[in-house]
Amino acid sequence: MSALRSVKRFIKQNVVFCVAAVAALITCFLVPPDAEYLTYFDWKTLVCLFLTLAVVCALRNIKFFTILARRLVRVAGNLRGLFLLLIVITFIGSMLIANDMALITFLPLRYFALSTTGKEKYMAYLFILQNISANLGGMLTPFGNPQNLYLYSYFNIPTGEFCSIMLPPFLLAITLLALACLPVKAVRLTIDEEFGEKLSGRRTALYMVLFALSLLVVFRIVPVIIGLVLVTGVLLFADREALKMVDYPLLGTFFFFFIFAGNLARIEAVNTLMSSLLAKDTLLVSVLSCQGISNVPSAILLSRFTADYRSLLLGVNIGGTGTLIASLASLITFSEFRLLYPGHGKRYFWLFTLVNVIFLVVMTLAAKFLFL
Repeated sequence: MSALRSVKRFIKQNVVFCVAAVAALITCFLVPPDAEYLTYFDWKTLVCLFLTLAVVCALRNIKFFTILARRLVRVAGNLRGLFLLLIVITFIGSMLIANDMALITFLPLRYFALSTTGKEKYMAYLFILQNISANLGGMLTPFGNPQNLYLYSYFNIPTGEFCSIMLPPFLLAITLLALACLPVKAVRLTIDEEFGEKLSGRRTALYMVLFALSLLVVFRIVPVIIGLVLVTGVLLFADREALKMVDYPLLGTFFFFFIFAGNLARIEAVNTLMSSLLAKDTLLVSVLSCQGISNVPSAILLSRFTADYRSLLLGVNIGGTGTLIASLASLITFSEFRLLYPGHGKRYFWLFTLVNVIFLVVMTLAAKFLFL
């Protein structure tokens, strides 16, 4: 019974991973494993994602992000300012440490900020806005969202071109998030609680060097194998726990969807259908695909059937808003909210859907008529 409960808990916590594994297994019956399977995998994407996640875990272990964020919170003078500040922190954080890691890092911060100021009734709305800021904030950089890292590597997109494609929707997202904060009252806040945590200067410096090294690997300046050996080797001595904390189910999700997408691309009927749909409107197809199978698998799958990486890149980033399953980060936020506020999940779901659909429609229309 204990083993069964553990399996159920794992499935519940890693739904996307399990779906990816089942999907890959099913396609293996349609396309039996052979030597061509080895060509499915983008190993550089997997290594870059592993390095980034590992270093971020090490920084989290010394409370780097939490301490920094808490100090910034004290700068906010009122409730609206607090909303803006927390959203900006998450927005910037997702650019640097990926959207799901930014949410995991700053989830305790938002709860602390509102609970200690007696403003818990705004918690659901703040959770939703921070979730959107994590999904959309990460769009500007190749390592901000997992699907970005994959497409950046798969299509070998020049860094300057990547940023120029994503800058307009990035700026629009900032504007929309700022407007979404206007209904929040500018009630004055006071946070009297002091914190005793202090950063370790030596460890902080070491991990920042490793983080910089990881980025150099992402930007193709340092060879992948050198980055893998150095970052992993240092963390084995400096913080072995960080290596254990890496989101391996996320890496596994990529692994299985590589198999799933690779097999589908070899099925003639699927190839013809997907190529036809994407030829008509890559942006819209990718946005809609995210609503049903999430943005990461959509990026992996659709990349096999189109060369229009500009529209695909916009679509799988904007498509992270919308339904609850459009992004892994959204599921993380929903799970955390239900844990903190049991019995309020239904209200959160409907408010989440309303706000996200508004962002989705506005961002999609802007991309269609202004950014392409």
